[in-house]
Amino acid sequence: MKVYRITLEKWSNTLQPSGYAARWNSNGVFVLYTSSSKPMACLENLVHRSGEGLNGNFKCMIIDVPDTIGINVINIEDLDADWFEYKNYSYCQDLGDKWVQKGDSAVLKVPSAIMKDECNYLFNPKHRAFEKIKISTIEDFIFDPRLKR
Repeated sequence: MKVYRITLEKWSNTLQPSGYAARWNSNGVFVLYTSSSKPMACLENLVHRSGEGLNGNFKCMIIDVPDTIGINVINIEDLDADWFEYKNYSYCQDLGDKWVQKGDSAVLKVPSAIMKDECNYLFNPKHRAFEKIKISTIEDFIFDPRLKR
């Protein structure tokens, strides 16, 4: 499986997460976020950057996840109806933190809060199978200037 991550060039050669809190992890819990497609990765950047800072030097990482790696899944129908609302970050963070702590898999498939029919893939760098996940390609990525308005 191929997944995608758009990031600033300085972070594009590594699969090491920052440990900063996000939707599916608390501060200090290391999780790397990727998306199911380039357009989804672009949209995630747009939403989280709020149109700011899109003029930096970005790269799109294309990452290979071997088919032999098990993937845990959080299905949208198993979540609270309002899981995607900002006020419910702690609800999602608790689910992601428990996944990391349990250590069942190196990858967790989660629904996108932006587009419910799409998904993102989270990586647990502490899982033994994580070392099998590799960056296959790093491409230049330029946000269309119309998106910055």
